[in-house]
Amino acid sequence: MMPFPGGIDANPNATLLFSVAAAAIYALALELSPRIARSAAKTLAVGLLAALAVMQGGPLLLVAALALSSVGDAFLSRDGEKAFLGGLASFLVAHVAYVALFLEVGGGIGLLAAEPWRGAVALAMAVFVVVMLATLWRRVGPPLRIPIAVYVAAILAMGIAALTTSYPWVVAGAVLFMASDGLLAAERFLLAAISPHRVWMRYAVWVLYYAAQLAITLGFLLS
Repeated sequence: MMPFPGGIDANPNATLLFSVAAAAIYALALELSPRIARSAAKTLAVGLLAALAVMQGGPLLLVAALALSSVGDAFLSRDGEKAFLGGLASFLVAHVAYVALFLEVGGGIGLLAAEPWRGAVALAMAVFVVVMLATLWRRVGPPLRIPIAVYVAAILAMGIAALTTSYPWVVAGAVLFMASDGLLAAERFLLAAISPHRVWMRYAVWVLYYAAQLAITLGFLLS
């Protein structure tokens, strides 16, 4: 059963299926050396979610966050520090767009105190981020410390802002996003280059990340 009216032939459902297919193709090519086809699959996976949001009249901030994430994916599909910093900057702005979107539709920060489970999840997010930043601070070079600290603050703000919404899928997506970024940081900066854990962690990062973007997108478009 398709999530949008019109069956599999309807443009929104076809776009969603192509997005999932692109995500699967990238997963299959994940361990290959960087090349145009692999970069295209990674970029299209979330780029098509942005197109889906446009088709369904989704919020402009949702479209912007997904489009910026797609640009970030294009950067991160390549190797090198410049590509990494380009991806970091793109996702930083994407998180700012998500924060604005979640706060716009949410019930306000007061919900965190009014509903204990929201406050508990927010506290867990904060602890996770503090531990991650403290660990990374000792392992990355000085040029990367400030950019990473700013990014970590932005993803914490995104997670807490998601908790002010009434969309369960959006909250789940924010949690998955933070888990994906935590694994990505561990894989990139904390593991030895020859660690056998790198392979499964790369797959886990991608699956968690794509699931996060999909959950946030459908959380808005199907609400």
